[in-house]
Amino acid sequence: MRGKEPLVTCENCGRKTPRSKAVVFEKVIRFDTETHTGDDVKFFERRKVYYCISCAKHAKIFEKKKEMLERKKSI
Repeated sequence: MRGKEPLVTCENCGRKTPRSKAVVFEKVIRFDTETHTGDDVKFFERRKVYYCISCAKHAKIFEKKKEMLERKKSI
């Protein structure tokens, strides 16, 4: 599509924002299940979550991203 960005929905407030302006955060969801034999089975799911600018600032996601980049640089 030329000239029109696809809209994404903010995970927090439900506001529709263009994908180029939205903040992308990767969310990790963990599922723990126990069978009757006592074995622990863990499932991990990663998905991208989109936030509008105001919700990302309020939830301090920008600061989390800065910390993650600093960790990668120090390793």
